[in-house]
Amino acid sequence: MELLNKKLTFLKQKVDNNQPITIMIIGLGSVGCYLLDYLVSLGDPQLRLVVAGRNTEKMQMDVNIIRTASTIRRQCRSEIKVVGNCDLNDVNSIAVALKTENPDFIVNSSRVYSGLKYGSISWSNLRAYGIWTPLSIRYAKNIMEAYAQAGCEAISINTSYSDAVIPWLKSSVKTYFDFGSGNLNHLIPRMKFYIAEKYGMTNLNEIDVTLAVSHFHDVVISKEGHAEGQDILLDIKYQGRTIQFNKEELLKTCSIAMPVDQKRNMMNASSNFNIIDSVLTAFREKKQVKVHAPGVDGEIGGYPVIIDGVSATAQFDESIWSMDQMREANRKSIYCDGIENVTDATLVFTDQLVAKVKKAFNVDLPKTIQFENIDIVAEFIINQIIKPQITSPSIRSQK
Repeated sequence: MELLNKKLTFLKQKVDNNQPITIMIIGLGSVGCYLLDYLVSLGDPQLRLVVAGRNTEKMQMDVNIIRTASTIRRQCRSEIKVVGNCDLNDVNSIAVALKTENPDFIVNSSRVYSGLKYGSISWSNLRAYGIWTPLSIRYAKNIMEAYAQAGCEAISINTSYSDAVIPWLKSSVKTYFDFGSGNLNHLIPRMKFYIAEKYGMTNLNEIDVTLAVSHFHDVVISKEGHAEGQDILLDIKYQGRTIQFNKEELLKTCSIAMPVDQKRNMMNASSNFNIIDSVLTAFREKKQVKVHAPGVDGEIGGYPVIIDGVSATAQFDESIWSMDQMREANRKSIYCDGIENVTDATLVFTDQLVAKVKKAFNVDLPKTIQFENIDIVAEFIINQIIKPQITSPSIRSQK
């Protein structure tokens, strides 16, 4: 994490000297709008918030309502700027935006195929999400290419399927994101709800959950309340004391009713917010803060990470399990999501996923995808799988 720690050191100096902290949100869809609202609600005058995308008029409308609503709540103290003409298919336009605004954080909240929850197609047919990795990385790779071109040094956060996207970038010897958001953070609160109710605890923030698992288990536990036969790495403490619990019972209670439309993106935006807020809080309060994130330092799956506000460093939390144990658990987990490996600039799907895609959609999914073929395979998936499926009434009802 040497590069990340250099960025943290630089950011800490700005925080300590009360210099403006610029946060750029790239792609102002539902995740980006929720995130902007959460950041504005901090009422933090040190924050300078920049939203970048192609449709200036739409972004300005979204910013106008967030700014107006936050002012009603007496919370709008951050500068907000809209940067248009930032086309995520055009690396040069992204690089210009990054170079001009010189952000301290960037958040990629874009989607190649907007308005559709990919899981509405894949879960019922495949019980796996890995098939969408070429779509998840398509804009992410362009952003990081522009990041390198612009000489950007921002702490970078990717929103979509970072369990495999960030490792794919790293294995391709490309500039890669520092953090991923989502997944584990969607699951941990449900576990806290169970422990709080079982033991009569009133402060959820005092319940310390440590988890190392990939995207697949976030979905299967959240949807179905079980771990698909795997013994996931999970530790829970309260005020420093280890809590004993029945894991099977706990996982059952994690399956709670949730909307299937874009309101779900409140959780993903909150995960992005949590990373940014945790870094700033660690610096300002000079303490250690634990975050959970997928893809950190290019590792496959999701991990607990400690942000140290005194030393301005990030490191994997190995206080409970070693990195080898967490890597092994994550590889077993993501295998269930259809990812066999990410290595040497190549994404490798499992044979099971390839067979399921053939059976469900009568499409021959390639077993391996080289980095240079990402755009070709992404278009193939859109045209051969997504577009034929979105005419289905069951899929339309979940958009």
